[in-house]
Amino acid sequence: MFGLDPQSVAARTKTVGPDVHLPSLGESAIRGMIGFTLVSLGGFAPWVLAGPWFYRHVGELGLYLACAVVFIGLSGVLLHRLIIGPGSLSRFYQIFSLAFVGYAIAWTVGWMVFRGVTGSVVGALAGIAVMGGILAIGFSTPKTFLKIFAVLLLTNVAGYFIGEWAYNLVKALKEGNASGLVLSPATRSVLSKTLWGLCYGLGFGAGIGIAFHACQTETRKLLRTVTQSS
Repeated sequence: MFGLDPQSVAARTKTVGPDVHLPSLGESAIRGMIGFTLVSLGGFAPWVLAGPWFYRHVGELGLYLACAVVFIGLSGVLLHRLIIGPGSLSRFYQIFSLAFVGYAIAWTVGWMVFRGVTGSVVGALAGIAVMGGILAIGFSTPKTFLKIFAVLLLTNVAGYFIGEWAYNLVKALKEGNASGLVLSPATRSVLSKTLWGLCYGLGFGAGIGIAFHACQTETRKLLRTVTQSS
């Protein structure tokens, strides 16, 4: 469907020669962290900069939709190099858009039904299962699903809840508090939400990078074999 199976990738690389870059696990994780952190900061921007307006005019669901659109729009530009070979930009948008929309819908339903910590956990489990399944099937590597699910779940939960902790910590700071920090309500609001986006992006971004690397294990093996035999 996406042309991301090893044979399709190998066929495309013939058009650019044998010297196709094969990113390491560390490179993929770092690219995912940096790229998705920028994506996350942009995706959190509607909430950070115009949250009250969204709640008044389009509601909570409208806010989530606006954030998802920004997430998807920025993701391809900043993360498409996670996919090996030519044509990575369009293919990244295709598979990641589907995976992220599925994740966002499942997470939003879980959150809105259960709320609180329970809603966050249920949403994360459902959303990551959907995302992991789409990535595993899209790359024609269904056997990697459990590994992808575990990595994405761990990094997503870590980034989300560390971000929530930072958010609550800053929100609790009052003007003239014992720490000596003086923050206005507006500053606390922007800073706390931005920190949540930063932590979420760093955590989940590392997981996304590792997941894409895992999905392309067979592709790297095939390309190395082709290069050595040529």
